[in-house]
Amino acid sequence: MAFNWKTFQTRTLTAIVFAAVMLVGLLWNHWSFLVLFSVIHFGCWWEYLKLTEKIYHTSFHFYLKLGLMLIGYGLMLWFCGHQYELLGYGIRHSISLPVSIAGFILSLIGIYESKKVQPQGFAAAGLGILYISLSWGLMLNLYSRALDVHIHDTLFVFGIGLFPILIIACIWVNDTMAYIVGSFIGKTPLSKISPKKTWEGTVGGILLAVVIVMLVFPAINNNYLYGPMMFLSGSIALISSIFGTFGDLLESKLKRMAGVKDSGSLMPGHGGFLDRFDSLLLAVPAVWLYVKLFI
Repeated sequence: MAFNWKTFQTRTLTAIVFAAVMLVGLLWNHWSFLVLFSVIHFGCWWEYLKLTEKIYHTSFHFYLKLGLMLIGYGLMLWFCGHQYELLGYGIRHSISLPVSIAGFILSLIGIYESKKVQPQGFAAAGLGILYISLSWGLMLNLYSRALDVHIHDTLFVFGIGLFPILIIACIWVNDTMAYIVGSFIGKTPLSKISPKKTWEGTVGGILLAVVIVMLVFPAINNNYLYGPMMFLSGSIALISSIFGTFGDLLESKLKRMAGVKDSGSLMPGHGGFLDRFDSLLLAVPAVWLYVKLFI
C-alpha cells in the first residue's frame, strides 16, 4: 500500500494526545491506573455489544448491557492488589463480588424485560467477560504483583506498573513499525480479514519491535543488568507483538462480520476503544501467562 503522509500526520497527532492521556493514567498512581482501565473497560464493552448486536441482528435491553458490563467489571476488580483499599476495605474482597451480583440481577431484569432474546447473540455478548474483563483484570494483576524477578540467578526489582507499561510500549512500537514497513515495501496481503496488512509489514513490525525494545528498555532501567533485561524485554516484545497482531485480526473479523469500518469514533485515524486496544486484549493474557510460568 502507498504511503499516505496526511494519514500518517493525523494518526501521529492523535496518537500523541492519546499517549499523553495514557501516560498520566499509567504513571500518576495506582488509582489513576484503575480509573484509566475502568474507562477503557466500559468503552470496550459498549462497542463490543454494539458489534454483537449488528452481527446477530438483535438488540439487547439496556439493563442486560449494563448487567453484563458490571459482571465483567466485578471480575476485573477481583484482580486488584493490596494497594487498592477504600476506608480500610480492599476492593478485591469487599467490592468486586457486590458489583458482579448487581450486574447479575440487572442482567436477569434485562432478559425479563426483553421482548425476545437471541440465544447466539446473548452467548456471544457473554464472551465479552473473557475477551474484555478478564484481559483488563490480568492487566491490573500485572500492575499489582510483587515484581522481584530472577533471571539466571540474578535478582532485580521492577517498579510498580512496569510490566503494563512495557506491554503497551511494545504494542505501540510494533504498530508504528508495521505501518511504516508495510507502507514502503508491503506487497503480500496477510489475511483477507484485514487486506491492508501485509506479511512484510507484520514481520518487519515484530522484528523491529523486539530489537528496539531490547535496546531501549534496558538502557533506561538497570544498565548493570543489561543482558537479563534485554532477554526479558525482548521476550515480552515478541509475545506482545505476535499476540497483539492476532488481537487486531480478531477485532477486524468482528467488524467485518458487523459490516462496519470502525468500532467507534474515539480518535480520528484510530477509531474507537476496541480499535485502539484490540491488540492488548490478547497480548495481556499471553504476557501474563508467560510471567506467571517463567518469571
